[in-house]
Amino acid sequence: MTTYDLPLLCRQIRQDILRMTHAAGSGHPGGSLSAVEILVELYFDQLRLDPAKPDDPDRDRFLLSKGHAAPVLYSVLARRGFFDPALLPTLRQLGSPLQGHPHRSKLPGLDCSSGSLGQGLSIANGLALAAKRRGADYRTYCLLGDGEVQEGQVWEAAMTSSHFALDNVCAIVDVNGVQLDGTTREIMNVEPLPEKFRAFGWHVLEADGHSLDDLAAAFQLAASTKGRPTAILAHTVKGKGVSFMEHQAAWHGKAPNQQELTAALAEVSV
Repeated sequence: MTTYDLPLLCRQIRQDILRMTHAAGSGHPGGSLSAVEILVELYFDQLRLDPAKPDDPDRDRFLLSKGHAAPVLYSVLARRGFFDPALLPTLRQLGSPLQGHPHRSKLPGLDCSSGSLGQGLSIANGLALAAKRRGADYRTYCLLGDGEVQEGQVWEAAMTSSHFALDNVCAIVDVNGVQLDGTTREIMNVEPLPEKFRAFGWHVLEADGHSLDDLAAAFQLAASTKGRPTAILAHTVKGKGVSFMEHQAAWHGKAPNQQELTAALAEVSV
């Protein structure tokens, strides 16, 4: 088994995100940077998968419901071996498989196309229900944004997960508190999230979304929970790692210019 230096990978992936969005002149660095440790822990320590067999029917599934955070997923997939990292600078270019939102038929390792917010958990339910009915033991993980859970479809899906006792579903909410043009509390307060998920019949865990150890423990508890789905509320920082991006709604969907890129890379490379 390959052993990975996960903190080093996190730094590499933050650099990728910054370089990709700079090269594209557009994209979503803030919510990509907040999700780095979540995806690194999943893809390099938790998920059962093989980049040489991206369509293996027994693989675990991952769905990026907050599809605008595609840069972090593309970087993780490339660094995990699903495709050549040399493609990363082509983010959002015409004809590139690295579209602004994930397109399943364009790239190996993607389990769904996403971009329209609120839909990922419904897709996760379908995959998990299929596994139950076929007697398959793969697990399905779905990453949502905390702004995204303002969507009503998320709660219809949450009710479905519980009703069908989909203990092979794990929802991770990237709780960074900031969305497109302000804080979630100002725009449409989603708290108290733990109580909401529990009221819908979910097993709820909270974790430091930038602690690999904290995340690993939460994912292991989720996998051992039977009879109900698990929601991991991962508390994160929007724009994590770049001081002038952290907690700032302006960096939800803004690419760094050359001066900003240089300053940001100096911070995330430490």
